[in-house]
Amino acid sequence: MRVLVVGDAPVAPVRAVPSGAGDAASSRAARALGLTAVVLVGVNLRPAITSVAALLDEVSAQFSLDPLAASVLVTLPVIALGASAPLGPWLARRLGVAWALTATMIALAAALSLRVIGAAPLLVGTVVAGAAIMAASTLVPQYLKSLAASGLWVGVSTMSFGAGAAAGAGITAPLYAWFGDDARLALGAWAALAAAAALAMAAAAARGSTRLSGAAARPRLRIGRGDGRTIALVTAVFALQALLYFAVTAWLPRLVIDRGASTATAGALLAWFSLIGLVPTLVTPILARRPRVLAWFGPAIGVFVAVGYAWLLVAESAQYVYVVGLLGVFQSAAFALGISLIVSLSADPASAGVVSAVAQGAGFAVAGIGSLLIGLLHDATDGWVASFVVMIVIALAFSVVVAAVTRRPAVDLVIREQ
Repeated sequence: MRVLVVGDAPVAPVRAVPSGAGDAASSRAARALGLTAVVLVGVNLRPAITSVAALLDEVSAQFSLDPLAASVLVTLPVIALGASAPLGPWLARRLGVAWALTATMIALAAALSLRVIGAAPLLVGTVVAGAAIMAASTLVPQYLKSLAASGLWVGVSTMSFGAGAAAGAGITAPLYAWFGDDARLALGAWAALAAAAALAMAAAAARGSTRLSGAAARPRLRIGRGDGRTIALVTAVFALQALLYFAVTAWLPRLVIDRGASTATAGALLAWFSLIGLVPTLVTPILARRPRVLAWFGPAIGVFVAVGYAWLLVAESAQYVYVVGLLGVFQSAAFALGISLIVSLSADPASAGVVSAVAQGAGFAVAGIGSLLIGLLHDATDGWVASFVVMIVIALAFSVVVAAVTRRPAVDLVIREQ
């Protein structure tokens, strides 16, 4: 029997089902609670970003932000995501995965509440929110791996990200009107959703096993040459899709407003972009577990995204709903593929934690910087053509990288003894 090595002492192999003194029914109930809680966490991982994009002009006016500060604001959470990648694994080693996820939701709720105070707290709260989102994002694949989540549950979890993005884009504008045209309260209201996720995950942590809810010993890890190549390719997949995703969520509202659309229309299109992607995020992880399907389906995603950008560049207002729908379907599929590859190309939860931290940390750093540069390129050229050409090239590069990573074996980083 193979055992994990922690320091000099061997420990029992990790089991996929929660352990403890309870019977099988209690274990199933605890697992169901954990899966439900992680879905609620996923719902919270996008509204902090899409809510600002939906009200960018109103937020800029209320907080007296100049155009550069506004551009920084919409990309700041993504930059913070990349910079705080090690936070999730660090919390997991000290608190356990479930309690670490609870802590990230508490931090997110506090950060979103902070944003209602003023311009400086808005920026600080946005950075803290980005860090909390990053930590939670890196922990979700590890948590799913620990629960031996099926492809369906991986899909449901990734679908929750899109549901949260759609809610942030589509509900924030009505909240703004309901609060008497107060952008601060419309942004701060999302703290309640984060607080609900914290309570749900705390309940799951309290009912889960010590492996999920308690601090665990750190296994000895080693990255081999082949593992390094696989991690690099998974990171590239995640980085390219994240860059394209956040470029759309950050700049789609400005694009259509520049062409004469209203703020409400821009918010509705952003919500549509997220909503139509719910089914692809559910289905893609299931398809990704079938190598023959993935071999053609994965690269095709990038090709369709490139077609969508070319169409959006020349589209008339009557076509927005169709082209944004096309982008929503395939960019959501790209994101779901990125998460699915992290889970499926990791041999165990410890390896999944490392792959998740590296892929998402570097990926979000690239996405944040790239999205900001795309916005600055628009400002420098006083148009969208150059920005869209860059995004089309990135989408095609995504196809090439996906074709390469589908041939890679799973990453197994834990040192074992026979």
